[in-house]
Amino acid sequence: MRATLMYGAGDVRVEEVPDPVVKLPTDALVRVTASCICGSDLWPYGSMKPDDGPARMGHELIGIVEDTGSEVTTLKRGDLVVAPFAISDNTCDFCREGLHTSCAHPQATFFDGLSDEGGQAEAVRVPLADGTLVKLPVEADSALMPSLLTLSDVFGTGYHAAVAGGVTPRTRVTVIGDGAVGLLAVLSAKRLGAEQIILMGRHQARTDLGREFGATDVVSARGEEGIEAVRELTGGHGTHVVLEAVGTMPAYRQALGVVRPGGVISRVGVPQYEDAPIGMSGLFRHNIRLSGGPAPVRAYIEELMPDILNGTIEPGKVFDATTDLDGVPAGYRDMADRKSLKVLIKP
Repeated sequence: MRATLMYGAGDVRVEEVPDPVVKLPTDALVRVTASCICGSDLWPYGSMKPDDGPARMGHELIGIVEDTGSEVTTLKRGDLVVAPFAISDNTCDFCREGLHTSCAHPQATFFDGLSDEGGQAEAVRVPLADGTLVKLPVEADSALMPSLLTLSDVFGTGYHAAVAGGVTPRTRVTVIGDGAVGLLAVLSAKRLGAEQIILMGRHQARTDLGREFGATDVVSARGEEGIEAVRELTGGHGTHVVLEAVGTMPAYRQALGVVRPGGVISRVGVPQYEDAPIGMSGLFRHNIRLSGGPAPVRAYIEELMPDILNGTIEPGKVFDATTDLDGVPAGYRDMADRKSLKVLIKP
């Protein structure tokens, strides 16, 4: 079959690889019908050393079950399923607490941690299939497919940011980042009833979509100028919750600058740093809390799916380009160059 491999920074190729096979009785083989490129894929795209490649790419997918191991009981051939980016058994103590990204099962991992699998391909082996995969009540050609695909990562990640931040109808929120996760953090804050949603972003096509998703204000400035603009919009105090969807140190410092005393910074952008200000001049002085982390999107799928199915929300609007596998390398370039927001792949 054909699959996407990254050989190093800026070097993405689509090549023939061995077909996936059932290795363990809890596996399922899934023929991929929809996948996509994630903003987090752009970090290795910009920095991977050739010695670290080639790496199979892709952790967001929808597909049709083609085969299952002998111990899989909830799935059968022909089922249409969505795969969260984290492999989990959905039964351990952490999964039952809604923290599937910390699943205690020995096979639990992220899709990116499976060296021989990836969602940007024609097919994939899914470990712990009963716990990981969720059946979809539509056909593979449904017009809802882009929005349902966001349940595998970006919508669940934006929603996790808002939930972990404690967004309520009385909350003022700042969202840092106008990528797909940031825009869906806006949608999530709106869904949870936030009183004010300030989107910090510089690309008008994206911030316009952010307004459609529920942003009440847009701040295009960065650094001290951007911080001052947010504080002017909030009576000088800042917002109760900051949803940080970028992952860089400047974004973290911006979050510190706009959060209200007693507020919460909820990070879901993959941190590109290990050390950050948390002491007296950082979080401690004003009782600011730090939350977020890798989103346990499996915990949110059943909650969010009905609003997609009934048309209440359309998170799939973050996809502004569609390609087949041949176009994946160009899709990476376009996302890295900010020519595309998020690329949908139809193998």
